[in-house]
Parts: sequence; C-alpha cells; structure tokens
Amino acid sequence: MLIRIIICVILGYAFGCISTGYLVGKIYKVDIRKYGSGNVGTTNALRTLGWKAGALTLVGDMLKAIIPILLTRYVIAGGFDYADSQLLVLYTGLGVVLGHNYPFWLHFKGGKGIAATAGAMLSFDIRILPFALVVFGGAVALTRYVSLGSLLLAILFPCWVGYTNPGNYHMLIVSLLYTVSAFYTHRANIKRLLNGTENKLGQRVKITEGEERKEK
Repeated sequence: MLIRIIICVILGYAFGCISTGYLVGKIYKVDIRKYGSGNVGTTNALRTLGWKAGALTLVGDMLKAIIPILLTRYVIAGGFDYADSQLLVLYTGLGVVLGHNYPFWLHFKGGKGIAATAGAMLSFDIRILPFALVVFGGAVALTRYVSLGSLLLAILFPCWVGYTNPGNYHMLIVSLLYTVSAFYTHRANIKRLLNGTENKLGQRVKITEGEERKEK
C-alpha cells in the first residue's frame, strides 16, 4: 500500500505542476506572476486578465486533479476495496495540490490550491457538490471575499470526509492536510481579512506596459 501511496502522490504532483494560470497568461502575453498577488491561480488570473482567462484557469486547474484521480481509481486502485481506493484518491489529489502550489519548473512558486482542491473534492465524492456551491458561493456572494469562500471550502472537505467515512481516521487526516495547506497559502489573505483590507471580487489589476505591480 505504501508504494501505491507514493506513486499516487508523485502522479498527482506531476499533473499539479501544469500551471494553467501561467500558461493562459502566456497566451495573453502576460506573466501573471508579476501582477496582483503574484501567484498563478484562478483568482489572480481573473483579476489580472479577466473572466475568460479566470474561467480557463479554473477549468484547467480542476481537470488536472480530476484526470489523475480517475487514473488512480480505475488503474492504480483497480481491484481495491472502496475505502482503500478512496484513500489513494485523497493522496493523489493532495499530490496535485502540492504540485499546483509548488511547481518545480516555476521555482516552486505556484497558486494557492483551491481549484485543485475543488477538483479533488468532486472526484472524491460528487455528492459534495451542492454543499460546496452553497458554502463557497454563499460566502462570496455575501462578502465578495473569494479567499473567505476558499477557506470555508477547505474546511468543508475534512468535515465531509469524516461524516461520510466515520471511523476512517487515515482518510480524515489526509483530508485535513488539504485544509492546512489552504490556510498556509492564504496566510496573507487571512491577515488582510482580519484587518479589513482584503481585496474583493471584481477588483481588477491594471496592467501597464513596462509596469509591474504586486500585492504585499
């Protein structure tokens, strides 16, 4: 089992290193790492390049979690019972999040892992979808803080895993690592939320030729 877990994490990391936001930015001839938050995730692509680029980044970042998880479920975990298969799915998704956040080819500076986490959540159990939409969509609709919705989504995941798989502490611990990762990558956002200075949905980053701007 340990060998398969390692294989799943490596597989996930390889897919996670496909930095959709960076590649979409290149299509627009913009390096989004030089603007806004400086990361290559969906929110920065949205704020830097607009909703089309943000949507492309979101879909790409979710697919890069869904595809390796499908490979894990139907190839690597073929013949395993449900619990072991789901555990390997969690490890694969965690690898994707790590690859997204720390892609080796971008000097380990990637995104914040929420779209990849969302892809892993849906692949793990599609029944979570309506709850995720309510939690994330509700938080963003009420506050316009994407970061707050993202953090609540990350909290929802281990709650769902624990509820649907009672007594499986291995699954619960792995799912909690997603939450820890999200809070770590959003640590600057958390400070701004507490200070009331967090950027809200709809705020755009102005790109001027020869000018680069990053949030502190």
